[in-house]
Amino acid sequence: MFDDQLTEVLRNGARALLAQAVEAEVADFLGQHADLKTRDGHQRVVRHGHLPEREVMTGIGPVAVRQPRVRDREADAADPGRIRFSPSILPPYMRRSKSIETLLPILYLKGISTGDFSEALAALLGKDAAGLSASAIGRLKDGWLDEHAAWQRRDLSAKRYVYIWADGIHLQARLEDEKQCILVLIGATPEGRKELVGFTDGARESAQDWRDLLLDLKRRGLDVAPQLTIADGALGFWKAAGEVWPKTREQRCWVHKTANVLAKLPKSQQPKAKRALQE
Repeated sequence: MFDDQLTEVLRNGARALLAQAVEAEVADFLGQHADLKTRDGHQRVVRHGHLPEREVMTGIGPVAVRQPRVRDREADAADPGRIRFSPSILPPYMRRSKSIETLLPILYLKGISTGDFSEALAALLGKDAAGLSASAIGRLKDGWLDEHAAWQRRDLSAKRYVYIWADGIHLQARLEDEKQCILVLIGATPEGRKELVGFTDGARESAQDWRDLLLDLKRRGLDVAPQLTIADGALGFWKAAGEVWPKTREQRCWVHKTANVLAKLPKSQQPKAKRALQE
Protein backbone atom coordinates (compact mmCIF):
# COMPACT_ATOMS: atom_id res chain seq x y z
CA MET A 1 0.00 0.00 0.00
CA PHE A 2 1.63 3.22 -1.15
CA ASP A 3 1.34 6.45 0.80
CA ASP A 4 -1.36 8.80 -0.45
CA GLN A 5 -3.43 11.68 0.90
CA LEU A 6 -6.62 9.62 1.19
CA THR A 7 -4.93 6.95 3.31
CA GLU A 8 -3.44 9.63 5.56
CA VAL A 9 -6.85 11.30 5.97
CA LEU A 10 -8.41 7.95 6.90
CA ARG A 11 -5.61 7.21 9.35
CA ASN A 12 -5.92 10.63 11.00
CA GLY A 13 -9.68 10.17 11.24
CA ALA A 14 -9.23 6.73 12.80
CA ARG A 15 -6.73 8.18 15.29
CA ALA A 16 -9.20 10.91 16.32
CA LEU A 17 -12.13 8.48 16.63
CA LEU A 18 -10.07 6.02 18.66
CA ALA A 19 -8.91 8.78 21.00
CA GLN A 20 -12.52 9.91 21.48
CA ALA A 21 -13.64 6.34 22.15
CA VAL A 22 -11.03 5.60 24.82
CA GLU A 23 -11.70 8.96 26.49
CA ALA A 24 -15.43 8.24 26.53
CA GLU A 25 -14.80 4.82 28.06
CA VAL A 26 -12.71 6.37 30.86
CA ALA A 27 -15.33 9.07 31.46
CA ASP A 28 -18.03 6.42 31.77
CA PHE A 29 -15.91 4.44 34.25
CA LEU A 30 -15.28 7.54 36.37
CA GLY A 31 -18.99 8.34 36.27
CA GLN A 32 -19.80 4.92 37.70
CA HIS A 33 -17.60 5.69 40.72
CA ALA A 34 -18.41 9.38 41.08
CA ASP A 35 -20.12 8.87 44.47
CA LEU A 36 -17.03 7.36 46.09
CA LYS A 37 -15.02 9.75 48.27
CA THR A 38 -11.74 9.55 50.14
CA ARG A 39 -11.60 9.94 53.92
CA ASP A 40 -10.93 13.67 53.51
CA GLY A 41 -13.88 14.12 51.13
CA HIS A 42 -12.13 14.20 47.75
CA GLN A 43 -13.01 12.17 44.68
CA ARG A 44 -11.66 8.65 45.19
CA VAL A 45 -11.34 7.47 41.57
CA VAL A 46 -9.71 10.06 39.29
CA ARG A 47 -7.80 10.41 36.03
CA HIS A 48 -4.05 10.06 36.35
CA GLY A 49 -2.44 11.12 33.10
CA HIS A 50 -1.81 8.77 30.17
CA LEU A 51 0.18 5.65 29.43
CA PRO A 52 2.97 6.07 26.86
CA GLU A 53 1.77 6.37 23.28
CA ARG A 54 1.66 3.12 21.32
CA GLU A 55 0.74 2.13 17.80
CA VAL A 56 -2.01 -0.34 17.02
CA MET A 57 -1.79 -2.07 13.66
CA THR A 58 -5.13 -1.79 11.83
CA GLY A 59 -6.46 -2.47 8.36
CA ILE A 60 -5.36 1.01 7.23
CA GLY A 61 -1.93 0.80 8.80
CA PRO A 62 -0.55 1.83 12.20
CA VAL A 63 -2.68 4.18 14.32
CA ALA A 64 -1.09 5.91 17.34
CA VAL A 65 -3.10 6.21 20.55
CA ARG A 66 -2.59 7.10 24.22
CA GLN A 67 -4.60 5.22 26.85
CA PRO A 68 -5.73 7.36 29.84
CA ARG A 69 -4.76 6.20 33.31
CA VAL A 70 -7.13 5.92 36.28
CA ARG A 71 -6.06 6.11 39.92
CA ASP A 72 -7.75 4.91 43.13
CA ARG A 73 -6.62 7.42 45.78
CA GLU A 74 -7.62 5.16 48.69
CA ALA A 75 -5.51 2.13 47.74
CA ASP A 76 -1.96 1.45 46.65
CA ALA A 77 -0.97 -0.77 43.72
CA ALA A 78 -0.61 -3.89 45.89
CA ASP A 79 -4.04 -3.56 47.54
CA PRO A 80 -6.35 -6.36 46.26
CA GLY A 81 -9.34 -4.12 46.92
CA ARG A 82 -8.08 -1.34 44.67
CA ILE A 83 -10.55 -0.16 42.02
CA ARG A 84 -8.99 -0.95 38.66
CA PHE A 85 -9.85 0.31 35.21
CA SER A 86 -9.81 -2.46 32.60
CA PRO A 87 -10.27 -0.94 29.13
CA SER A 88 -12.22 -3.03 26.63
CA ILE A 89 -11.59 -0.89 23.53
CA LEU A 90 -7.82 -0.87 23.93
CA PRO A 91 -6.79 -3.74 26.25
CA PRO A 92 -3.30 -3.70 27.76
CA TYR A 93 -0.56 -4.92 25.42
CA MET A 94 -2.89 -4.93 22.40
CA ARG A 95 -0.80 -4.30 19.29
CA ARG A 96 -3.08 -5.46 16.46
CA SER A 97 -6.77 -4.94 15.73
CA LYS A 98 -9.06 -7.96 15.46
CA SER A 99 -9.21 -7.56 11.68
CA ILE A 100 -5.44 -8.01 11.46
CA GLU A 101 -5.56 -10.99 13.82
CA THR A 102 -8.07 -12.54 11.41
CA LEU A 103 -6.05 -11.62 8.31
CA LEU A 104 -2.83 -13.34 9.42
CA PRO A 105 -4.07 -16.95 9.58
CA ILE A 106 -5.98 -16.44 6.31
CA LEU A 107 -2.77 -15.35 4.56
CA TYR A 108 -0.95 -18.33 6.05
CA LEU A 109 -3.61 -20.77 4.82
CA LYS A 110 -3.49 -19.13 1.39
CA GLY A 111 0.15 -20.16 1.12
CA ILE A 112 2.14 -17.08 2.23
CA SER A 113 5.32 -18.42 3.80
CA THR A 114 6.54 -17.16 7.17
CA GLY A 115 9.47 -15.32 5.61
CA ASP A 116 7.23 -13.47 3.13
CA PHE A 117 4.75 -12.06 5.66
CA SER A 118 6.61 -8.81 6.25
CA GLU A 119 6.70 -7.98 2.54
CA ALA A 120 3.08 -8.99 1.97
CA LEU A 121 1.80 -6.99 4.95
CA ALA A 122 3.89 -3.96 4.03
CA ALA A 123 2.09 -3.97 0.67
CA LEU A 124 -1.28 -4.17 2.42
CA LEU A 125 -0.71 -1.96 5.47
CA GLY A 126 2.18 0.30 4.54
CA LYS A 127 5.90 0.22 5.10
CA ASP A 128 5.47 1.06 8.80
CA ALA A 129 3.78 -2.27 9.59
CA ALA A 130 5.99 -3.08 12.56
CA GLY A 131 5.97 -6.12 14.79
CA LEU A 132 5.09 -8.56 12.01
CA SER A 133 8.49 -10.10 11.34
CA ALA A 134 9.07 -13.75 10.49
CA SER A 135 9.81 -14.54 14.14
CA ALA A 136 6.62 -12.76 15.27
CA ILE A 137 4.57 -14.72 12.74
CA GLY A 138 6.25 -17.91 13.96
CA ARG A 139 5.16 -17.18 17.53
CA LEU A 140 1.62 -16.44 16.35
CA LYS A 141 1.56 -19.73 14.44
CA ASP A 142 2.60 -21.63 17.58
CA GLY A 143 -0.22 -19.89 19.44
CA TRP A 144 -2.75 -20.88 16.77
CA LEU A 145 -1.67 -24.52 17.08
CA ASP A 146 -2.12 -24.42 20.87
CA GLU A 147 -5.55 -22.79 20.55
CA HIS A 148 -6.61 -25.37 17.96
CA ALA A 149 -5.44 -28.26 20.13
CA ALA A 150 -7.38 -26.90 23.12
CA TRP A 151 -10.49 -26.40 20.98
CA GLN A 152 -10.24 -29.98 19.69
CA ARG A 153 -10.19 -31.27 23.29
CA ARG A 154 -13.11 -29.15 24.59
CA ASP A 155 -15.92 -30.86 26.52
CA LEU A 156 -19.14 -31.29 24.51
CA SER A 157 -21.31 -33.00 27.14
CA ALA A 158 -23.54 -29.93 27.57
CA LYS A 159 -24.04 -29.41 23.82
CA ARG A 160 -27.19 -30.31 21.87
CA TYR A 161 -27.63 -29.84 18.12
CA VAL A 162 -30.91 -30.26 16.26
CA TYR A 163 -29.39 -30.00 12.77
CA ILE A 164 -25.89 -30.80 11.53
CA TRP A 165 -24.53 -29.55 8.21
CA ALA A 166 -21.51 -31.43 6.82
CA ASP A 167 -19.21 -30.54 3.95
CA GLY A 168 -15.70 -31.07 2.68
CA ILE A 169 -13.81 -27.89 1.80
CA HIS A 170 -11.03 -28.45 -0.71
CA LEU A 171 -7.91 -26.31 -0.26
CA GLN A 172 -4.75 -26.01 -2.29
CA ALA A 173 -2.36 -24.76 0.40
CA ARG A 174 -0.86 -26.17 3.61
CA LEU A 175 -2.11 -29.71 3.00
CA GLU A 176 -0.19 -32.86 2.10
CA ASP A 177 -1.05 -34.66 -1.13
CA GLU A 178 -2.97 -37.42 0.64
CA LYS A 179 -4.96 -34.93 2.74
CA GLN A 180 -6.99 -33.07 0.16
CA CYS A 181 -9.78 -31.34 2.06
CA ILE A 182 -11.06 -30.07 5.40
CA LEU A 183 -14.08 -31.89 6.84
CA VAL A 184 -16.40 -29.38 8.52
CA LEU A 185 -19.48 -29.83 10.74
CA ILE A 186 -21.81 -26.91 11.57
CA GLY A 187 -24.54 -27.45 14.17
CA ALA A 188 -27.77 -25.60 14.98
CA THR A 189 -28.75 -25.50 18.67
CA PRO A 190 -32.39 -25.82 19.81
CA GLU A 191 -32.37 -22.01 20.12
CA GLY A 192 -31.42 -21.64 16.45
CA ARG A 193 -27.80 -20.57 16.96
CA LYS A 194 -25.24 -21.98 14.52
CA GLU A 195 -21.90 -23.19 15.89
CA LEU A 196 -18.79 -24.78 14.48
CA VAL A 197 -18.94 -28.31 15.91
CA GLY A 198 -15.83 -29.92 14.50
CA PHE A 199 -13.35 -29.99 11.66
CA THR A 200 -10.36 -32.03 10.60
CA ASP A 201 -8.34 -32.79 7.49
CA GLY A 202 -9.59 -35.75 5.42
CA ALA A 203 -8.50 -37.86 2.47
CA ARG A 204 -11.04 -37.34 -0.34
CA GLU A 205 -13.92 -37.14 2.17
CA SER A 206 -13.57 -40.83 2.96
CA ALA A 207 -16.02 -42.63 5.23
CA GLN A 208 -13.20 -43.49 7.62
CA ASP A 209 -12.20 -39.85 8.13
CA TRP A 210 -15.81 -38.76 8.65
CA ARG A 211 -16.31 -41.69 11.05
CA ASP A 212 -13.24 -40.71 13.06
CA LEU A 213 -14.53 -37.12 13.37
CA LEU A 214 -18.03 -38.16 14.47
CA LEU A 215 -16.72 -40.71 16.98
CA ASP A 216 -14.34 -38.12 18.44
CA LEU A 217 -17.32 -35.83 19.09
CA LYS A 218 -19.09 -38.66 20.90
CA ARG A 219 -16.00 -39.41 22.99
CA ARG A 220 -15.98 -35.80 24.17
CA GLY A 221 -19.59 -35.93 25.32
CA LEU A 222 -21.82 -35.25 22.29
CA ASP A 223 -24.09 -38.21 23.10
CA VAL A 224 -27.42 -36.89 21.75
CA ALA A 225 -27.65 -37.42 18.00
CA PRO A 226 -29.04 -34.60 15.81
CA GLN A 227 -32.53 -34.93 14.40
CA LEU A 228 -31.39 -34.13 10.87
CA THR A 229 -28.11 -34.08 8.92
CA ILE A 230 -27.65 -32.09 5.71
CA ALA A 231 -24.83 -32.72 3.24
CA ASP A 232 -24.02 -33.03 -0.45
CA GLY A 233 -23.82 -36.27 -2.41
CA ALA A 234 -20.43 -37.38 -1.08
CA LEU A 235 -21.03 -40.98 -0.01
CA GLY A 236 -18.32 -41.04 2.68
CA PHE A 237 -20.26 -38.83 5.09
CA TRP A 238 -23.56 -40.64 4.63
CA LYS A 239 -21.98 -44.01 5.33
CA ALA A 240 -20.26 -42.71 8.50
CA ALA A 241 -23.34 -40.83 9.72
CA GLY A 242 -25.54 -43.90 9.23
CA GLU A 243 -23.22 -45.92 11.46
CA VAL A 244 -22.69 -43.31 14.21
CA TRP A 245 -26.20 -41.74 14.14
CA PRO A 246 -28.44 -44.52 12.77
CA LYS A 247 -31.73 -42.85 13.80
CA THR A 248 -30.92 -39.40 12.40
CA ARG A 249 -32.86 -38.32 9.33
CA GLU A 250 -30.91 -37.38 6.20
CA GLN A 251 -31.39 -34.56 3.69
CA ARG A 252 -29.44 -33.66 0.58
CA CYS A 253 -28.23 -30.06 0.54
CA TRP A 254 -30.35 -27.92 -1.80
CA VAL A 255 -27.46 -25.54 -2.46
CA HIS A 256 -25.40 -28.39 -3.91
CA LYS A 257 -28.36 -29.87 -5.79
CA THR A 258 -29.16 -26.50 -7.35
CA ALA A 259 -25.51 -25.95 -8.33
CA ASN A 260 -25.36 -29.42 -9.91
CA VAL A 261 -28.43 -28.70 -12.06
CA LEU A 262 -27.23 -25.23 -13.11
CA ALA A 263 -23.82 -26.60 -14.10
CA LYS A 264 -25.53 -28.66 -16.84
CA LEU A 265 -27.13 -25.59 -18.45
CA PRO A 266 -25.62 -22.90 -20.71
CA LYS A 267 -24.50 -19.86 -18.71
CA SER A 268 -27.06 -17.66 -20.48
CA GLN A 269 -29.91 -19.78 -19.05
CA GLN A 270 -28.55 -20.17 -15.51
CA PRO A 271 -29.94 -16.93 -13.91
CA LYS A 272 -33.50 -17.69 -15.06
CA ALA A 273 -33.19 -21.37 -14.07
CA LYS A 274 -31.82 -20.44 -10.65
CA ARG A 275 -34.83 -18.22 -9.93
CA ALA A 276 -37.17 -21.00 -11.05
CA LEU A 277 -35.45 -23.56 -8.82
CA GLN A 278 -35.62 -21.21 -5.84
CA GLU A 279 -39.33 -20.66 -6.40
